[in-house]
Amino acid sequence: MTTTSTPAVPAPDVVGTPTETRRPRGRERFSLGRTLRYAALIAFLLIVLIPVYVLFVTSFKGAGDASPARAWALPEIWTLDNWQAAWDSLAPAIWRTLQMVVPASIIAAFLGSLNGFVLARWSFKGANLVFTLILFGMFIPYQAVIIPLNQLVLGLGIPSGVPTLILLHVVFGIPITTLIFRNYYQTIPHELIEAARVDGAGMLRTYWSVVLPISVPAFVVVLIWQFTSAWNDFLFAVFFSSSQNGPVTLALNNLANGALLQNYGVSMAGALFASLPTLVVYILLGKYFVGGLMSGSVKG
Repeated sequence: MTTTSTPAVPAPDVVGTPTETRRPRGRERFSLGRTLRYAALIAFLLIVLIPVYVLFVTSFKGAGDASPARAWALPEIWTLDNWQAAWDSLAPAIWRTLQMVVPASIIAAFLGSLNGFVLARWSFKGANLVFTLILFGMFIPYQAVIIPLNQLVLGLGIPSGVPTLILLHVVFGIPITTLIFRNYYQTIPHELIEAARVDGAGMLRTYWSVVLPISVPAFVVVLIWQFTSAWNDFLFAVFFSSSQNGPVTLALNNLANGALLQNYGVSMAGALFASLPTLVVYILLGKYFVGGLMSGSVKG
């Protein structure tokens, strides 16, 4: 008895032309989307860098070459005289500003850390109300309290200039520093605080030995924030200091409106000098700033 075998029918080719034609289209869509994103980022970058370009180029132009009509043009003759004149005028104010922003940032950060720890991990009756009242200080316009602050400073007898500005920036920095530290300390495991309590540590001992050593990310965020805010302040500088004892923002304003008003190159060089410290801080610590913000953004 003979058996006839049925010839095998080849399976249909599922990896045929349709699949091959879909892949290039997906790649084209991916490439087009990525190109559009990069184009948008480059456009935004150019918009941000245009003022920087004008500042930088004009700072190297002579008095006759630095004019609004030639703002986009490169200098006919590159010179460093503007930078020397700006430095001679702003150097004392830059030093006074450093004397002001460094202690103001450190004191505000430390006080905010204490407040944040107590409000986040050492609960007491009315803690939420106290936290709300502290945050209320963030929404008070500086202009609304200038006159009361002036009377308070005169009543306390605090010298104008750097001492007064330190006090004001510490007081007005406490709300934002408290908020940042409170959010950060809420991410600390509760078991860590309980273990310190079981070992007999009180509130200050727990803060100093357990909490403070792991607060570096939050301190970086707060110090950068406070440093930048105090360095760029102009309103307090106008009302509570003078050109002889004020910060660099006031000196820069006097430079731009003084005898060198028509020399735009000196004003541009002065603006770059005044913005250089904050730019360096962000370049060196920018990644830690973002990381510190994210470390306190998720509770758990």
